[in-house]
Amino acid sequence: MTVPKVATDVAFHGKPEKIVDRAREAERRGGISGLFVAEAAHDPFIALALAAASTERIELGTSVAVAFARTPMELAHSAYDLQRLSAGRLVLGLGSQIKPHITRRYGMPYSRPAARMREYVEALQAIWHSWQTGERLAFEGEFYQHTLMPPMFSPGPLEVPSPRVWVAAVGPLMVETAGTVADGIICHPLLSRSYLADVLAPQVQRARSAAGRDRDGFEFSTLVMVATGRTEEQLAAAIAGVRKQIGFYASTPAYAPVLEHHGWQDLHEEAHVLTKAGRWDDLASLVDDEVLHAFAVVGELDEVGPAFRERFAGIADRVTTSMPYAADEALALDVIAAGG
Repeated sequence: MTVPKVATDVAFHGKPEKIVDRAREAERRGGISGLFVAEAAHDPFIALALAAASTERIELGTSVAVAFARTPMELAHSAYDLQRLSAGRLVLGLGSQIKPHITRRYGMPYSRPAARMREYVEALQAIWHSWQTGERLAFEGEFYQHTLMPPMFSPGPLEVPSPRVWVAAVGPLMVETAGTVADGIICHPLLSRSYLADVLAPQVQRARSAAGRDRDGFEFSTLVMVATGRTEEQLAAAIAGVRKQIGFYASTPAYAPVLEHHGWQDLHEEAHVLTKAGRWDDLASLVDDEVLHAFAVVGELDEVGPAFRERFAGIADRVTTSMPYAADEALALDVIAAGG
């Protein structure tokens, strides 16, 4: 049986000064479509600027940048300049984050995240359209208003299209937003093949149909948890790390529908109780082998490489390694290489 081709991407979680070697190595190896940077302890756009200047072919993106931490105008400038620096290779992946982080860490407003995200993406597109065409900027929404763009503050047109925008989504309202206004969706790592095929993909299709848009050009990007290692000890540590990660995800109410889809709603309730009690180290004990293998690819390198690619083949367009336990940054590249 021929497995439909799926593009493979790699994630970068390190310090900005480390990305140049990682990006060059990813491009040198081949078989890797994109390098995606998360926004956590560091600004992803600084790392991506370094990667853009040191590579020529590999796509570069955020997975994800926190949208509501900044205004659409601020993000529009960062993404537009990166699109220029990379000669059109940027994918802007956006996430909403949760309310405490937006209001207490960033000091920014947060309400109705799906509606706000939809307007945010529309504002970005309006700003970029103004820069690309010279037309007057006149965006007036419920959450954001952008109506002033003197010529001296416009970067002018690019020689390439404006950046593609993907939206990270879990719940039905944010999935609808992604399907309606974005160029792709970033699926959460707590994802099974059946949940993607039976729940998320139909939701996206309904949203695009309602918006008068077809599936062409819209990309499903999935993050696949992988537990592997070069030795038995590394593999055992990786499995323990992934069990704990799944347990952490299971404790979060937003991800409960994924567990309910499989009949594992008790897992959410038990994990939630543990986190409320501060028993974080006990989360892994709740994740049995059936749950582990439903949400993660597990095995030695020569086993997980092909399985990683095949996990969502025929449904997703791209897959990214999710290896939060891995201290060895090169391991993700080896997983992709092992897939052929």
